[in-house]
Amino acid sequence: MKKKVEICVYGAEVLCPSCVNLPSSKETYEWLEAAVARKYPNQEFAISYIDIFKTEECDGEKRDFAARVVEEDMFYPVVVIEGEIVGEGNPKLKTIYSAMEKFGYAAS
Repeated sequence: MKKKVEICVYGAEVLCPSCVNLPSSKETYEWLEAAVARKYPNQEFAISYIDIFKTEECDGEKRDFAARVVEEDMFYPVVVIEGEIVGEGNPKLKTIYSAMEKFGYAAS
């Protein structure tokens, strides 16, 4: 049985200064959730949105990564699958799908 993959989308309400013409982090999160669910129907995955400036309720690992996004001036949203950065700023579905398939997900 394949592992239930966790996708984390790190972002903020304010658009990334370098990403003004792109969707917001929250819009990217919603778009990604729908796209992955369509690509891999009936295959469980978890997806969460983490506001990099509001991490009070996050576990230590997510809080630490959110701080890293801020400190390293990463382009957000930053998409992380099982600890690996797979998208930054304007994430590409092809890259995200490739990462999912490494964990046994198969398109239907």
